[in-house]
Amino acid sequence: MKDYVKVALDYDNKQTEKFLVKRILYFLLVLLTVAALMGIKRQEPIYSGSSNMGGDSLLIKNSLDAPVLSAEEAIKKMHVESGFSVKLVAAEPLLAAPVALNFDDKGRMWVVEMENYMPDTSGTGEDEPNGKVVILSDKNGDGKMDDRKVFLDSLVLPRAICLIENGILVAESPNLWFYQIQNDRPVRRTLVDATYAEGGNVEHQPNGLFRALDNWIYSAKSSKRYRKKGNKWLIEKTHFRGQWGMTQDDQGRLFYNTNSENLLGDYFSPGLGATNAHQRSVAGYIRKVVADNRVFPARPTPGVNRGYVPGVLDDSLRLVNFTAACSPVIYNGTLFDKSYYGNAFVAEPSANLIKRNILQEDGYKVQGREAYTKKEFLASEDERFRPVSLYVGPDGALYIIDMYRGIIQHKTYLTPYLKNEIRERALTKPLSYGRIYKVVPENKNEQAIKISKDPNQLVSLLRSENGWVRNKAQQLLVDGKNKTIASALRNQLKAINSPLSVSHSLWTMEGLGILQTTDVLPLLKQTDWKIRMQALSVLPSVMNKMNYRFFLPVLQKMIDQKDTLAAPYIAFLAHFVQRINPVVAHRLLVNLAKKYPDNLFVADAIISNLEDKEAVFYKEALKINPDSNLVINRQLKKIMDDIARSRNNRSPAELAKLYPKGVALFGTICQTCHGKDGNGVPSLAPPLNNSNWVVGDKEKLIAIVLYGLTGPVRVSGKVYKAPEINGDMPPIGHNKEFTDEDIAQVLNYIRNAWSNKAEKVSAGDITNTRNKFKNREKTFTAEELDKLN
Repeated sequence: MKDYVKVALDYDNKQTEKFLVKRILYFLLVLLTVAALMGIKRQEPIYSGSSNMGGDSLLIKNSLDAPVLSAEEAIKKMHVESGFSVKLVAAEPLLAAPVALNFDDKGRMWVVEMENYMPDTSGTGEDEPNGKVVILSDKNGDGKMDDRKVFLDSLVLPRAICLIENGILVAESPNLWFYQIQNDRPVRRTLVDATYAEGGNVEHQPNGLFRALDNWIYSAKSSKRYRKKGNKWLIEKTHFRGQWGMTQDDQGRLFYNTNSENLLGDYFSPGLGATNAHQRSVAGYIRKVVADNRVFPARPTPGVNRGYVPGVLDDSLRLVNFTAACSPVIYNGTLFDKSYYGNAFVAEPSANLIKRNILQEDGYKVQGREAYTKKEFLASEDERFRPVSLYVGPDGALYIIDMYRGIIQHKTYLTPYLKNEIRERALTKPLSYGRIYKVVPENKNEQAIKISKDPNQLVSLLRSENGWVRNKAQQLLVDGKNKTIASALRNQLKAINSPLSVSHSLWTMEGLGILQTTDVLPLLKQTDWKIRMQALSVLPSVMNKMNYRFFLPVLQKMIDQKDTLAAPYIAFLAHFVQRINPVVAHRLLVNLAKKYPDNLFVADAIISNLEDKEAVFYKEALKINPDSNLVINRQLKKIMDDIARSRNNRSPAELAKLYPKGVALFGTICQTCHGKDGNGVPSLAPPLNNSNWVVGDKEKLIAIVLYGLTGPVRVSGKVYKAPEINGDMPPIGHNKEFTDEDIAQVLNYIRNAWSNKAEKVSAGDITNTRNKFKNREKTFTAEELDKLN
C-alpha cells in the first residue's frame, strides 16, 4: 500500500494542485479502510450510484486490487436493475477477446475475436494475424454455448461481420471481404472494398456492418453503405455517422454515438440527403438524441485515459461523463416489460457500465432522457468488465459482449498517466479472456428461437412482435430471392392497422425487386405517418421514367396541404426526380421553398439537391422572398461562402510531395475527427481549415498536439465545447512511434492544406517545445495557451 501512495505522490506532483489533494485523500482513505477492516470479514458493497466518498471505501480497495475474476465471480460484481438478472452465455476458453457478433437463423453466434488488440501498452505484436471469426453453438439447449468452430483465422484485427445471402462480410482493415459459406466453411473470397477502413487507427476505423430496414448495410465511422445485387456489390455515399456500433428503431432510423456522447441519431431514413458534397451537415442527420452524458459507475474508475484532468473524475474518483460510449442498441424484443420497448441501451467500457435511455417521438423528431437518476441499468465493480458491444437476441434478451481485459485505450492516444495505472495494477493481462452475457427478467423464461426457411412461414413472421424475428425474416426472404410470395406480401400491405407488418412487407418487396407503383401509391395516402414515412422512403427504389408522373400529384398535394412531416422527405426525393425530369424536380423545390422558407429541415433537404447550383437557386429564393434572415436564404448563403473559400485550396498532390509522412499521419490520427477536408466532423471535432489555432502561433499549435487540449475553444469566432464535440483533443507527444520530424510534417501539412497558409514548423521547434514543457503531463486549456509568450 505504501507503494501506491508513493506512486500517487511521485506522479501527481506533475498535475494540478486540486487533483494532488484529491489523490492524497483517496489513498489516505484506503489506508484507513484497510486498518478498519483488519480482522473483519469483508462485506459485499452496495451500489447506490452515489458520487460521494461515504460508503465507497470498500469499492476503492477493490479498484486497487483489480483481480482477474472468473465469469461466475464477475456476475456477482454486477449491479443490475431490480427485476433483472445476468446469465453467462459463453466464456473463455470457448472464446477470446470478442468484439462483435451476428446471430444466424439457427440461433448460433458468429463472433469476431480481436485477440491481438493492445497486447501491452506499446501495442507490441498488434499486427500479428491472430484474429478469428468463430461459430458458437448451444448443443444441449441449456442456454449456454458449449461448442466452438473456427470459421476464419489468421486475421489482423478483424472488427465487424455481417451475414448475408450465402456468405458473410468480414471487415479486416483496410479491406472489406465477402466469404461464401459452404458447410460452415469459407469456400470463396471476394474483395468488396479495398478502402473500407482507409486511414485512421484501430479506434477510429469503420465498423458495425449493420444491416438496416432499407436492405443496405451501414457502418459506424464511415460515409459508405453497401448492398449485394446479384454477384455485384453496390457502394454508395451516405452520411458519416458515429464511432463504434450502430442500431435502428422500428422505422429504420439509425442511431449511434461518439465516445463522449450518449446517443446520436437520424430523424429521417438513412438513404436520403447525402447528395451535395458542399453540405458539411444536413439538418435531421447526426442529431443529439440524448444530451445528458453523465455516468454513474459502481466503483472508482481511476484507470481512464485522462483521469488526471480536473473534472474527468469526481471527488470519489469515479468517471463523470462518457469517455468510451459505444454500441447503442434499441430494444425491440418481447422478453422485457413493454415499458422497455424502444429504449436505447449504451455501453461504457471505461466505466464498466451500461446505460438505459428512454426515447420519445415527436413527429419525425426523436428525443430521449436517461432512465434513472444517479444510477445505471447495469454497473460492475470489476475493472476488467468491458462491455464493447450490445445486441438484442432472438429470445429478446439483452446480450453483452465483454472483451474482459485491462487495456482498452489504443496506444496512439495512451497517456503516461494511464500507462502508470496499467503498470502499477497489472492490468495488461489476461489477453485471451472474453465473455458473452445476457440480461433477462427474473422469473421469466427466455425461449431459444430457430427460424424456418419456409417462405410462407417467413412472411407470417413479418407480423411478429419480436423485432429480431421480423428483421431476420425480412433478411432471409430477401436473401432467398423467392418471388412466389409476392401475393402474400401484397396482402400484408393492406394490414394498415399493423404499421410494422406493412413496413417489413414493403421493404421485403423492395429487396426482392417486385415493388410496383400500385403497391406504394395507396400507402402514400394513409393517415398513419409511420406508413406514409415508409412509402416516401421507398420511392427512390420504385420511381422511374414510366411511373414518376403517378407519384407527382400525390407529392404536390402533400405540399399544398402543408404536410410538415412529409415536406423534408419530398425535398430529399427531388434528387431522384431530378434524374428523370430536372424541370419537374426544380418546380417541387421552388414550391417547398415558398411554403417552408423558415424550416431548417426542409431548407437543408432542398439544398441537398443543389450541388453546384446553389448560387442560381439563391437568386431565385431571394426573388421569392428577399428577407436574408429566412432560414433557406441563410443556409444557401453559408454554403456559397464555404465554396468561395475553398476555391483557393492548395493541391493535395503538391502537399503530399512536400510532406509525405505528414499526409500519412493526418490520415491516421487527425482525419477521422477533423475530416478529410479539414472542416471538422459534427459531434467530434472543430475545423482545422481557417482555424486561428492552426495558422496562428506555431508554439501554441505544437503544445496542443504534444499535450492535448481541453475545451471549450474558440475557432474562427465560434466556441466549440462538449457535448457539441468531444471535450478533449488527445495528445500524441507521448507516443514514441512519432518522431519530432513526423510531428513537424503533419503540422506543416495542416498549416498549408485547404485554404490555410502559415510559416514552416521544424523538428527543432517541436524539440524546443518539449524542452519548455518537459515536466508537463496534463492537457492545455485555451486560457493557458493564450497566456503563452
